[in-house]
Amino acid sequence: MEEGKMGNVATVRAVLAILQWWGFNVTVIIMNKWIFQKLEFKFPLTVSCVHFICSSIGAYIAIKVLKIKPLIEVAPEDRWKRIFPMSFVFCINIVLGNVSLRYIPVSFMQTIKSFTPATTVILQWLVWRKYFEWRIWASLVPIVGGILLTSVTELSFNMSGFCAAMVGCLATSTKTILAESLLHGYKFDSINTVYYMAPFATMILSIPAIVLEGGGVINWLYTYDSTVPALIIIITSGVLAFCLNFSIFYVIHSTTAVTFNVAGNLKVAAAVLISWMIFRNPISAMNAVGCGITLVGCTFYGYVRHLILQQATAQSPRTPRSRLEMLPLVGEKQEN
Repeated sequence: MEEGKMGNVATVRAVLAILQWWGFNVTVIIMNKWIFQKLEFKFPLTVSCVHFICSSIGAYIAIKVLKIKPLIEVAPEDRWKRIFPMSFVFCINIVLGNVSLRYIPVSFMQTIKSFTPATTVILQWLVWRKYFEWRIWASLVPIVGGILLTSVTELSFNMSGFCAAMVGCLATSTKTILAESLLHGYKFDSINTVYYMAPFATMILSIPAIVLEGGGVINWLYTYDSTVPALIIIITSGVLAFCLNFSIFYVIHSTTAVTFNVAGNLKVAAAVLISWMIFRNPISAMNAVGCGITLVGCTFYGYVRHLILQQATAQSPRTPRSRLEMLPLVGEKQEN
């Protein structure tokens, strides 16, 4: 009886964790698109900088003031040798995501982001010479095919937005791979990751944002009609971006790996649907099919990876662990 109650509590906790993760993620994406399109604040570097500042403050309050998570101490030299390179790639990833949102619809951007498993596998194979068995490669076929179909049939296709989103996938993959090597020995959770990376990212991005967008931001402040409400929306998007990173911690610890993978892909579908209802960007039938194929492919990839890791655990220890596929599932990363 007690086990049944505990199981029900765990299920409810998992569902609530997934729902609040979905809520923060979709809200941040929609708000960013709203900022660029409706508020005419077409400055992705500045928006990203605001997000990093809010995340830095939020992580400090969560760890130092509220003490929600204990601080993981990192040696000063490791902060520059390990954290800084991660922060640089993290910064590029978030900026490119916001740049792509400026030029292409949320539906197209989210579909392209689902290409991340493929770019991660390809990068590890090409650069790090890592081994992957045929089932992993086969699972990438529907992902690549769905992206190609979606791109060819996208009615609001923009080359700048497409390239930004694709390079963003590469940046996400690079961050994932670097995390395994650079953060070896540090068991970071989401809050500690943001605590160390967000200040570095703010430092990296602040000068380019001022130089490239400072004049435009000042002009916008003088010419836009409802400046104060618009600024509140921009700052709120930064606060919610931090809450999104915070929520990922609870999802990972409240669900299984397979559930997390499926929930991540359903989250993309929810973002696509809600963004279409708000912005009404044109979507052809074949474009919707391509998006669906991509999401199914991502789910299949997660399932195949899960099977391989289960089999590897049951096998003889003579199988070298370095030859096993050790990638995180889709969505298991900080996002903005």
